[in-house]
Amino acid sequence: MQIEKAENSTHTNETFGLAKLVYYEILDTPSESAFDLIAMLAAEIFDVPNAGICFQAEEQFFWKAQMGSAVELPQKDDVLPFFTSVSIKSPEGYVLGLIYAADYQKKVSTEQQLGMLKLLADMVTEKLEARIAIRRTFRAYDDRLHVLVHDLKNPMTTISLQSELLGRIPGIDEKVSLIAGKINGQSKRMIDHLNDILSNARKESHSFKPKKTKVDLNELIRAAALDLDFKLMDKNQSVLIDIDSPSEIFGDGDKLKIVFSQLIDNAVKFSPKGKEIKITHQRAENEITIAIQDNGVGLTKEDMDKIFLKFAPLSAVATDHENTYGLGLITANALIDIHKGKLWAESEGKDMGTTFYITLPIK
Repeated sequence: MQIEKAENSTHTNETFGLAKLVYYEILDTPSESAFDLIAMLAAEIFDVPNAGICFQAEEQFFWKAQMGSAVELPQKDDVLPFFTSVSIKSPEGYVLGLIYAADYQKKVSTEQQLGMLKLLADMVTEKLEARIAIRRTFRAYDDRLHVLVHDLKNPMTTISLQSELLGRIPGIDEKVSLIAGKINGQSKRMIDHLNDILSNARKESHSFKPKKTKVDLNELIRAAALDLDFKLMDKNQSVLIDIDSPSEIFGDGDKLKIVFSQLIDNAVKFSPKGKEIKITHQRAENEITIAIQDNGVGLTKEDMDKIFLKFAPLSAVATDHENTYGLGLITANALIDIHKGKLWAESEGKDMGTTFYITLPIK
């Protein structure tokens, strides 16, 4: 991958693999039935009593499914009468773990069985991708809802105070005083409901409000592009980041990195091999606009009308048959919304490429 003016990555595949497992939120989590079913299929394919799925982080193994008796993964000097496995890899190609089938009796696996085991490994990756895409989308929408609720508190508090003051004016008409009292009571109940929603949100593991600090969008974009290094190399694509100066705003760096990752990943998926993705910016007095331009399949007018709708069918198809859930843009749009920004797309039509624009306030 070529990122103009960016340093070469010093990370190893193991480091990226661990980062991907953390991204998937799969380490140290309870077992899930979907993984159990995949392990059962592996056991059935090889007609063995033992099968499993595990992920590896450095020297530690995290089991997601084990059918039959627990099997210690064989080391170099260990011998099991029958043990076969296939690596589970991320879409970028980083090894995350393995799916295996084992027996304490000798067996010979066929090419067809090994091919089916590889398909099961791909199903595990598919499950991980869909699982985190749905989680991130729900979180982004929850965050947006909670920010809106928080913003509603200010006018409701003002209404409550003003109605209370109105009811205390000396010599006020009795009917006006009665109406002011009702307004005050209803507004206080509304504030209580809003506080309950915010209180529940604070109990969750993630914070709903953007943790705004001074962040450099230039650095966030380069970090997001670097995370997609393997995908870009696989499609012989390059990212040209034409941003010379720091582009600092007050925002949530983690949430904004998710936005840029989703949009660059989208450009990679919908661009043919060998194409360039160009990222530029414009600075106004109180805002910065980032443009992510690809030379891909483009969008029709009908696509433009529903591009940010959940699960809406689009005419655009990923150029290398990559998985597309339609949730990445939904997540990005929700996260930009809680930053009081704007996200939109422009395209001249089919096969004319697409440019996504993100406008964010500086403060």
